[in-house]
Amino acid sequence: QVQLVESGGGLVQPGGSLRLSCTTSGFTFSAYAMSWYRQAPGKERELVAGITSGGAGTNYADSVKGRFTISRDNSKNTVSLQMNSLKPEDTAVYYCNVFRKIMYWGQGTQVTVSS
Repeated sequence: QVQLVESGGGLVQPGGSLRLSCTTSGFTFSAYAMSWYRQAPGKERELVAGITSGGAGTNYADSVKGRFTISRDNSKNTVSLQMNSLKPEDTAVYYCNVFRKIMYWGQGTQVTVSS
């Protein structure tokens, strides 16, 4: 079955960086676009970044453009999110996502940006 496992979250000071990773299994990773979403307390889950199956195309929420970079390694079935210049408003649980007939989600990884 489809499995998505996120890692790399933690506590970081404003202006700092984190790199999230999502390890996947149970589907042909290289055939599917992948996305990262986040959900802050009391807010709806929102799309942060997406990447096409081959990795050539990416898209970002306006709030993270220029600071976050999504990438993938189809040989390792992983998708990553490099987050730089982090702000307190980036604090959220971050989820890896794939749409394969239905939406699949990982368990999420907490990112807290605070001094």
